[in-house]
Amino acid sequence: MTKTAIVTTIIRIVMGILFLAHGISKFQMGLGNVDAWFDSMGVPGFLAYIAAVLELIGGILLIIGLFSRYVSVLFIIMLIGAIITMKLSAGLLGNGQMAGYELDLAFMMAALYLSVAEPAPLSIDHLFMKKRSA
Repeated sequence: MTKTAIVTTIIRIVMGILFLAHGISKFQMGLGNVDAWFDSMGVPGFLAYIAAVLELIGGILLIIGLFSRYVSVLFIIMLIGAIITMKLSAGLLGNGQMAGYELDLAFMMAALYLSVAEPAPLSIDHLFMKKRSA
């Protein structure tokens, strides 16, 4: 396995774990509470359910390396929405009351890389790609 494949695998798994943790956190808080928090920030509350499911299922899919490109694109879209609707006013580094969007940008860059990188050998995507080319 090449160095690039190792790095791609590490980025994919770590991103998956981080998004999975965020999804689990939303479910533990109670989706009704997250819905209410979204509403209080001026964001339609139903998006809390979409974000929680995307983070939970998308995180799992990234960990196992299944549909990594598609999941990464969905994460980029979600993160752009989070920055525009909730974090832009707090600034890059935050305002003391709310986190800024620097972490969202870092997640977006990792997701962008995963959306264009070749699937690493330790992924289900790679297995599918090998079967199609055979």
